[in-house]
Amino acid sequence: MEQKIEIWLIRHGKTPENEQHRYIGWLDSSLGSAGKAELIRASETVSKVWVTNRRRTQETAQILFPGAKQILVPGLEEMNFGSFEGKNFEEMQNDSAYRSWVESGCLDACPGGESKAVFCSRVCSAFLELTQGWQQKEPQAVYPVVAHGGTQMALLEQFGEPKRSYYEGQTQAGDGWKLVWENERLWIKGQLSFRRQQEKRGKIEK
Repeated sequence: MEQKIEIWLIRHGKTPENEQHRYIGWLDSSLGSAGKAELIRASETVSKVWVTNRRRTQETAQILFPGAKQILVPGLEEMNFGSFEGKNFEEMQNDSAYRSWVESGCLDACPGGESKAVFCSRVCSAFLELTQGWQQKEPQAVYPVVAHGGTQMALLEQFGEPKRSYYEGQTQAGDGWKLVWENERLWIKGQLSFRRQQEKRGKIEK
């Protein structure tokens, strides 16, 4: 019988580019001093935390779970926004390629980047491989995954119970979801916050 796995699916802390509403899918942005100061340590102590190959997830994991070994998970990175990377809406409002992408419901491939379908397939495949590895090894109480807003949206749209639409799966930077993985579904148990102004230490919001 498949074991239940408690997963904390966490969005990285806020970056300067997030503040400016820029697309930073594959850009290797750092949290910066303000983003780091906003985060607080998690209430749970773990030996391992899973991250992507972007500094913003690794820096977040270091603050939330100091001393935990960081395990890199290829495939869980944010969507590749191609030529839109580093820019915001104001800078691209007269860009015909950007307007066409938005008019598609953001489903089409970004020029030089990914489509929503390709991105979601990549993330979900990487996640399934990750959970299979967890079930074959010695378990820990909680499996924290520090990734991206798009990662959250892709996984909860595909596996979430109760069902979430794509955009309903995203949290604010520095927040996350408490989930239980069972029978290839992510059962949503609550939300998590790791932001200092919330005056919580990784508490679960019902």
